[in-house]
Amino acid sequence: MKNIILLITLFSLLFIGNYTTNAQSDSILDTSSVDTVESIKSLDNYATNEDTQTESQSFHQIIKEKFIQGGPGFMGIVLICLILGLALCIERIIYLNLATTNTDKLLLNVENAMQNGGVDAAKEVCRNTKGPVASIFYQGLDRSNEGIDMVEKSIISYGSVQMGLLEKGLSWISLFIALAPMLGFMGTVIGMIGAFDAIEAAGDISPSLVAGGIKVALLTTVFGLIVAMILQVFYNYLIAKIDSITNSMEDASIALIDLLVKNK
Repeated sequence: MKNIILLITLFSLLFIGNYTTNAQSDSILDTSSVDTVESIKSLDNYATNEDTQTESQSFHQIIKEKFIQGGPGFMGIVLICLILGLALCIERIIYLNLATTNTDKLLLNVENAMQNGGVDAAKEVCRNTKGPVASIFYQGLDRSNEGIDMVEKSIISYGSVQMGLLEKGLSWISLFIALAPMLGFMGTVIGMIGAFDAIEAAGDISPSLVAGGIKVALLTTVFGLIVAMILQVFYNYLIAKIDSITNSMEDASIALIDLLVKNK
């Protein structure tokens, strides 16, 4: 729309400039010709600058137009997959960052608490510390009076519970990663079916008949793949973060058992 308005304005100004030049051609032909050429050049430069600015600022508009051209049916579902997937990814990122604990510092605090106030003081330190490592420590310390074997079983059992909490929601993210391109491919098939229906109805193979269906097909495929790629990046980050927390949990649990054995 901006380009159309700009072209209409340009032609209007050129028409006015030519009209003025013709009206004054008898008296100031040479001067008016120079002025008209300069005005045309300035208008051309203005149009070029406007086109460049429009191209640099129209990426969002292009994405919006292509999304609308893809059809509200499948494109809307693909957008819902993106929104829900990103919401789950953001929630998991916040949760995992809050679950990250400095295990070395926690072990040092637990050891100092056990030396000064015993197991109850160490449990209080774990109770006031956030994260799955502190929760596992608390469960192990709570069973410390039942023997090391019971402590190990308690740590293993509660570690499985914490792993389930860490991996919560990942199955839904993987579902959206698989579902988005599948929806895109389904839109591709439906678009191709529409193109062949148009050919059958017209009884003629014309590029204008099949262009619309093929365009919709390609757009749905592209947006489905884009959504899958975006969510896949977040999914891999979450998996790496969970692996890091899991390794910290295992190392810290071994260190806690060694600490309990030492204080027996």
